[in-house]
Amino acid sequence: MNWYEKLNEYFPVEEMKSKEHMERLLKEKSDVYYKDEGEHHVMMYVEFESFIFIDYVYVSTKARGQGLGRKLLNKLKERHKPIILEVEPVDYEDTDTEKRLRFYQREGFKHAQSIGYTRRSLATDEMNTLEILYWSPDEGSEEVIYKQMKKLYEQIHTYKDEEIYGESYQPVEEVLSIDRNRKSDLFEAIKDPKGV
Repeated sequence: MNWYEKLNEYFPVEEMKSKEHMERLLKEKSDVYYKDEGEHHVMMYVEFESFIFIDYVYVSTKARGQGLGRKLLNKLKERHKPIILEVEPVDYEDTDTEKRLRFYQREGFKHAQSIGYTRRSLATDEMNTLEILYWSPDEGSEEVIYKQMKKLYEQIHTYKDEEIYGESYQPVEEVLSIDRNRKSDLFEAIKDPKGV
């Protein structure tokens, strides 16, 4: 299986960029869009001057539980920039969503509770709500994360969308919102009765 097939098999269709989109980012935005690939992993990420965004990270079932995910994150943390990523809300039917959240929580990621993020999938035409997690070497504010997500959405997620998909994604103002009163800690949903 090539790197794209691995990602495509692991991630829901509504979250996947097309292969053409990713290949064009790797070629035409090679100064900011990267692929880190090994026998048991694929990580696609964006590195801007002020932050890093993990677009996709896949670790094969054979290598899970061996610290590979942590090693990949540590490589990025060593750059001393905020790291942002998108995750699905907890789906109790899909135990992977909970495992992923626990992993990022252990790695020191916080939930950007005030940021709302819902976009229409060009693949399924359905609205898809995701949550934003971030890690920061300093305190880092959610307002800063919000601005960084807007930049990411406009420069990476919607890059040449009309040319590649035949239609455009929604404008950033419809997709991302910030609301200080929006309080829903994603990590609360995965606490077990023992408070772990």
